Amino acid sequence: MEETPGKLEIITNFFSDFSDKQLKQLALLEPLYKDWNEKINVISRKDIDALYEKHVLHSLSIAAIFNFPAGLEIADLGTGGGFPGIPLAIMFPEVNFLLVDSIGKKLKVVNEVANALELKNVKTRHTRVEEITDRKFDFIVSRAVAPLSDLWRWSKPLLKKERKMEEFKNGLICLKGGDLAREINDSRLKPHAWNIKDIFDLESFDEKYLLYTAV
Repeated sequence: MEETPGKLEIITNFFSDFSDKQLKQLALLEPLYKDWNEKINVISRKDIDALYEKHVLHSLSIAAIFNFPAGLEIADLGTGGGFPGIPLAIMFPEVNFLLVDSIGKKLKVVNEVANALELKNVKTRHTRVEEITDRKFDFIVSRAVAPLSDLWRWSKPLLKKERKMEEFKNGLICLKGGDLAREINDSRLKPHAWNIKDIFDLESFDEKYLLYTAV
């Protein structure tokens, strides 16, 4: 654990208003994921040592743009190992997150990490997103799961119409990389796009983008 505070600086350089509890939760992410990744691979071996930059900070680029108010309901589609859902749940303890994935063993890791961090605002569901029919959400978040057109087709029926944020309507927020011109064109959507390197000036975020499509 001695190295963790130094690695945490990659987060605290950009976000400074964490409580002591949040800092402890963030510090526990690395040992928890390293331990579970040995049993169930949810993060590539080459990325596990860059967990805070490539996974946690990447997830928190959403928080740099969207300051979610208490009481929101957010679903993380195809959460995998818990990104962006787990870092966002740490950042916004008064927001309720449902982390969804069709692969049960990945959700086992998510559940174990959430329990160890005492994240009371995280629930998981082992299902395909199109099978969710009993709930609606203020926002859907997702990270490199599927083409934008598919994400929107799955997300739109799950989004509430009434908005709770003044600045942003309810919608889909997704993290993507590479040249997105064709994907956006094929989707026939006009998402607002932020270059994450403009948010966090780090080389690892070259060609990484945050896309937002309102309902």
